[in-house]
Amino acid sequence: MSCVASREHPIRVLRPVGTTAPASAPRSPFPESRPAIGVDTPFEEDLVSESEDRQLRGGTSWRRFAAMAIPAAAVAGGILFGVANGAIAANITVSGTAFKVGAERLEGDKFKQYGGVVYEKDNPTPIPIAISEIGHADLYKLCQSVDASLPGMPVVLRIEAGGGKEPATADGMLIAMESLEGDAKFTNIKIGQDASDLSAAAKEGTFGQSADHVTITGLQQVARYTTAGTFNLKGLKLKVHAFGNAAGKQCF
Repeated sequence: MSCVASREHPIRVLRPVGTTAPASAPRSPFPESRPAIGVDTPFEEDLVSESEDRQLRGGTSWRRFAAMAIPAAAVAGGILFGVANGAIAANITVSGTAFKVGAERLEGDKFKQYGGVVYEKDNPTPIPIAISEIGHADLYKLCQSVDASLPGMPVVLRIEAGGGKEPATADGMLIAMESLEGDAKFTNIKIGQDASDLSAAAKEGTFGQSADHVTITGLQQVARYTTAGTFNLKGLKLKVHAFGNAAGKQCF
């Protein structure tokens, strides 16, 4: 049988590592990839240069393209992951009214906290807030209220849930708050982390903290914005209190 080189089956020349290939050594116009770094191989392939590779493949340096495309894809993927998990509020503005959230007890897993800002519609002034992310939360005797008064008509909207044996639950919860009060206990807390390591929404170099678990009793929170992947309100009760009935109907 004769041995003829072709574009489909080029002849490959292997030589011991550290030796110089003869000037007449044929080059393969379609080299395969080099072995992965860290793999012990006894031979080194005589591969074409990047400029030759670019000419053969139509003028594009695929190695440089990959070097630029992979980090860009990683950044885009991080942003999309943040949006999907509630960490980034895409094109969302908050109302001009804060609301109150109270609970007899909150049990939360995968707790993260860092700083941020929100904006009201048609108002370029940023509103500084603290952002808390909780992977899963159980809220016992949850209460949420907001002052929804109209001109000449005091109105308070109040929601209650989780007052029975089963708490209200939330997964993928994010809370943008102005203040928080209560007695807190953290498990495996890490204080002073770079916030960008905790969330794609956080600014690099800013303060952050995290914990495996948090328990807050007597929770009283004033918030501007809340999201959750799922929010199960066991025993939901919603009531609008107006005029004289609105007095004292806020959660705290």
